[in-house]
Amino acid sequence: MEWTLAILLIIAAILLIVSVVKTRQSSKVEQREIDTVYVSLMEEINKLQEKIRTIELDGEITAQEARVLGMNTKDRLLLRESLDLYKRGYTLEGIAEKTKVTERKVESLLTPYMVPKLERGTVSNES
Repeated sequence: MEWTLAILLIIAAILLIVSVVKTRQSSKVEQREIDTVYVSLMEEINKLQEKIRTIELDGEITAQEARVLGMNTKDRLLLRESLDLYKRGYTLEGIAEKTKVTERKVESLLTPYMVPKLERGTVSNES
């Protein structure tokens, strides 16, 4: 009986040691996976930041070419907001109402950005 109890106690200790070793191994594997995900996320963030910088520089170049940089900050914000609303399908009246400026001012701001609508008329047959 004493031997059986001693053997069971030894087996329990061995199983405890095996369990601790397995847990450490699995936690190391999980830590490696977390590190891999972290590194890939950081690389993705760096790529996105680089793309954002490129887009900002392209925007500055385009703005310089269009001579928009000469505008003050308030006018640029108004232009940005008006252009955003126009691209989302707002009418000139709606944009003027939202931005609290005259419709004429909105039209003068957006004229370079407006896509000319093709006018379709009836064609008469001159036979």
